[in-house]
Amino acid sequence: MHLSRRTIMKLAPWMVAAFFVVVWQVICVGFDVPSFLFPAPSEVYKVGMSLAQPILQHATQTFLTTMAGFAIAVVVGLVLGAALGSSAVVYRALYPLLVAFNSIPKVAFVPVLVLWFGIGTVPAILTAFLISFFPVMVNVATGLATLEPELEDVLRSLGASRLDILMKVGFPRSMPFFFASLKVAITLAFVGSVVSETVASNEGIGYLMMSASSSSNMPLVFAGLIVIGAMGVVTYELFAWIERRVTGWAIRGQNAPG
Repeated sequence: MHLSRRTIMKLAPWMVAAFFVVVWQVICVGFDVPSFLFPAPSEVYKVGMSLAQPILQHATQTFLTTMAGFAIAVVVGLVLGAALGSSAVVYRALYPLLVAFNSIPKVAFVPVLVLWFGIGTVPAILTAFLISFFPVMVNVATGLATLEPELEDVLRSLGASRLDILMKVGFPRSMPFFFASLKVAITLAFVGSVVSETVASNEGIGYLMMSASSSSNMPLVFAGLIVIGAMGVVTYELFAWIERRVTGWAIRGQNAPG
């Protein structure tokens, strides 16, 4: 049966994932690898099904925490990006400090956040925010800064104010940059929340994985990793779908909306 190129492209990720799982299973069974070192997919599946309810509860906590931190990151990133991209003075004043801040490993902030807010959800939300706002800020600033000076001159000659140019031309032109940053930021937000949960929380996938690791329950650890990966892929694809619908005019070829 002949498959179209579009169908092959849709099936390719699933085929690669299935191949990876088969190879994983064969290696674990063929070399008789102990489950406390590297569990086979079948063992991970059994543990995942037997503990589906607690995994779902912890996954829900991680998802909500990540979305809260991500939402804050989008708002702050938009505001800072607009300030940096529309003002050369603000860019020169703030950008070096923000780059220096982003260079600091965010896990280093977790003990400070725990000291300020205690163990729980708040440090995880703030860690997700801290690790994910920078891509949004940089991409929005880049989108605004790349607005052609000639276009600005024409708009000003027609009586447009600086705010008019920003709202009616700058932000629409920045949308491809903005949605590209969302796809990166959401995956980073999951990293931030899970890292915080492993250090300073009593719920969430990160906490579940640490508890499982302390009891050498590696199948449960891998189940947690798979759940995190699945949530990241789903949210990434959601923003990619929104990007194709909202900024289809800026997308060409195989990535165009269909």
